[in-house]
Amino acid sequence: GNHTQPRLILLGITDTPWAQAPLFYLFLLIYMITLVGNMGLMVLVWVTPSLHTPMYFFLTHLSLADVCYSTVISPKMLTDLLSGNKTISWAGCMTQFHLFALFVTAECHLLAAMAYDRHVAICHPLSYVTAVSPRACWQLVAWSYLVASLSALIYTGCTFGGSFCGPRRVDHFFCDASPVLRLACSDTRGSEVAIFALAVANGLGTSLVILLSYGRVLHTVLGMRSAPSRARAFRTCASHLVSVSLFYGTLFFMYLQPASRHGSRDKVASVFYTVVSPMLNPFIYSLRNKEVKAALGKCRRRM
Repeated sequence: GNHTQPRLILLGITDTPWAQAPLFYLFLLIYMITLVGNMGLMVLVWVTPSLHTPMYFFLTHLSLADVCYSTVISPKMLTDLLSGNKTISWAGCMTQFHLFALFVTAECHLLAAMAYDRHVAICHPLSYVTAVSPRACWQLVAWSYLVASLSALIYTGCTFGGSFCGPRRVDHFFCDASPVLRLACSDTRGSEVAIFALAVANGLGTSLVILLSYGRVLHTVLGMRSAPSRARAFRTCASHLVSVSLFYGTLFFMYLQPASRHGSRDKVASVFYTVVSPMLNPFIYSLRNKEVKAALGKCRRRM
């Protein structure tokens, strides 16, 4: 495109001077918890043989995606809040958006793979070892990253491929599709339709897999005669369902609505799924999980 502006200005979360220091410390704390929680969960799974199962294999990749896309967003946001220098180069803006789109899309497909794993474990336990073999797990993860990489290329091309000759102020705290497209002086309707269609394919496609998987799980669990078995099955799926609800709720609000409806509420929703959700996932998957608690207890005793 015809990029006449060499640098862009991110307007950030707020332009109120007195609010920037408290927000900096708040988001710094959240980011540190995100890194420690997700990386700690990954290390715990790697060093604990009892957690070398498909569910925790997918969980380590989910934690990796959380760390990556949180790191793509948070350090730049913290720097802007602390220094007040909110400029970003055109290449930096494009790179930030591309990596963010890649890891968020990968997380959608990883959540779908985790739902499939729970479906097979509860509905078809006798064939679980063969249906969710180590090779099948690697294939599902590879598929997640492959689809995410291709989608991110299309998202980035649609967002940054036009001509930009207008103001260089991005009304957001990171380079996202909608605020960047507002700077274009060429017709962006085709790009908006392509981005929306791809978001529908990735978001609704993976959410449909999750809904179908848990529909079958619910049908199977309700048919169990043993109350302890039903409770154990619900506990197995509860953490994943909470994580899915938090992630997809804000993601659908952001990307499955027409461009004309985007507004100031987008920043609040974006903070939730780019900053808060990656922090919460390790707690969601560990606080109510007896296997993770037992592994943590063993690690503490060894230390």
